[in-house]
Amino acid sequence: MGLPEILINFKTQGTTAIDRSARGIVALIIKDDTQTFATKIYKSIDEVDAADWSNDNKSYIEQTFMGTPSQIIIERIATTDIDYSNGLTRLKNKNWNYLAIPGIADSDVSNIVSWLKTERDTNKKTYKAVLPNTTADHEGIINFTTNDIKVGATTYSASDYTGRLAGILAGLPFTRSATYYDLNEVESITESLDPDTDINSGKLILINDGTKIKIGRGVNSLTTTSATKGGEFKKIKIVDAVDLVRDDIRNTFDGSYVGKITNSYDNKVLFLAAVNAYFEELERLEVLDNAFDNKAEIDAESQRTYLMSQGVDVDSLKQQEIKEYNTGSKVFASANVKFLDAMEDLQMEIYM
Repeated sequence: MGLPEILINFKTQGTTAIDRSARGIVALIIKDDTQTFATKIYKSIDEVDAADWSNDNKSYIEQTFMGTPSQIIIERIATTDIDYSNGLTRLKNKNWNYLAIPGIADSDVSNIVSWLKTERDTNKKTYKAVLPNTTADHEGIINFTTNDIKVGATTYSASDYTGRLAGILAGLPFTRSATYYDLNEVESITESLDPDTDINSGKLILINDGTKIKIGRGVNSLTTTSATKGGEFKKIKIVDAVDLVRDDIRNTFDGSYVGKITNSYDNKVLFLAAVNAYFEELERLEVLDNAFDNKAEIDAESQRTYLMSQGVDVDSLKQQEIKEYNTGSKVFASANVKFLDAMEDLQMEIYM
C-alpha cells in the first residue's frame, strides 16, 4: 500500500479543513414555471440570469448567496407539483451540505424531515436542512422560527428566509459559530417573548439586541440527548465538524482502500495510523481538543461480536489475537474524539 501516500492524503484533508468548512454547498428546491430546466448550479450571484426565475425566487437565490456558500445547487420543480419529491430525488446522490426550500408551507415540512432523517440515519449522508417551524428533534434539522423579517419594503416569513440561513451556515468556518451572527439587512422582526426557552427547545431564532438583528444561538432542533448523542450535538458548529470528519475519513477510505488493499491486520493498523495523523492536524487547527486523547483504533468488541457470529471460539483468544484475526472484507474501527466549541458564554464576577 505505501503508508506515505495515505498519510499525505489525510494530512492534506486536515490542513484544509478550516478552508473547506467555509466553502459549504447549499441546495435549494424552488417552485418556478419561468423556464423548464431541472437543475441549475451557480457559483456566484453574477451567474444568475433574471430571466430564469420569478422575482421572488431570484430574491431567495440572492439572499442565499449573501452567506457566501461556495455554490448553490437549485432543483427547479413545477408550481403544480403536489410535493417536493422530484427535487429530493435529484438531490439524493449529489454533494451538498444544507438544504432550504424557501416558501415551503408548514404542512409540507414533515415529509422533508422524514426524508432528511432517513438520509442521515440510514444512508449515512451528512445532509442538513433549514426548515421553518418544525420540532424535528434531530441534529440534521435546523428549526428556524422567526417571522415578520423586514428587509426594506418586504416582510418575509421564517419559511421565506430559510435560504438566507442556509447560506450563512454553509459559509461559516469552524473558527466561529452562528451565534450572534449579524443580519445587517434586517430592520425588524417579531421578537421572541422568551428567547432562552425557545433556544432550549431547539429553535433557531433571531434576536434584537437594541442595535442590530442577529442569530440568538447556533442550535439545531435536537432536544433529546442520549449516550451516543450528547448535548454537544445540539450545536450546529459541532455537528458541522463531525460531518466533515466523517466525510473525510469515508471518502479517503473509499478512494484509497476499497477494493485496492488486502484486509490484513498490518494494513488496518496503517490505515488507523493515517487517521490519527489526520486527527493531529485537526488538533493543531483547534478543531479537536488537543488536551483529549483523540485516537482511532481497531474496535475489538465489534470484531469479537463478528467473529462469534462466524462460529469462532473467541473465548480461547487473547485480546490481541482478536484484533489480528481475519475478518474477511470487514474493517471494524472506532474513534474517541472531542471537538472544540466556540466561545459563547461568559461568567465573570467583578469584586469591589
